[in-house]
Amino acid sequence: MLSLSKHEGNEAEDMSETRYTDQHEWARLDGDIVTIGITKHATEQLGDVVFVELPAVGRTLGKGAEAAVVESVKAASEVYAPVGGTVTEGNQAIVDDPATVNADPEGASWFFKLKLADVREFATLMTAAQYAEFVKDH
Repeated sequence: MLSLSKHEGNEAEDMSETRYTDQHEWARLDGDIVTIGITKHATEQLGDVVFVELPAVGRTLGKGAEAAVVESVKAASEVYAPVGGTVTEGNQAIVDDPATVNADPEGASWFFKLKLADVREFATLMTAAQYAEFVKDH
């Protein structure tokens, strides 16, 4: 049973790939759609999230552009677009209940989705192993 669930997990990873930025965003590529959120490390640094502002659907963002805002009891931070593209969807659930960002930052609490403009940009982001090393050093 254990190996079966592990195998299923590997299949899921094969269908999409997650990469990371030095600003603590994650980006998950599935086809030409990239789902973007903030990492668990980011939420640990921020503390309890109390407000989220998302980019408008249809907005075109360049790689590195300010895309969203997340505010916590400690600070307000920008969320940057790890890759360029056009916003296709925002996660209204985290606007309605910002505390959910702390509960599942790298899953259900994604921020927005982009239709990827250039797949080569995605390849320049850190892998999970590279991000883990980066976090250890910072």
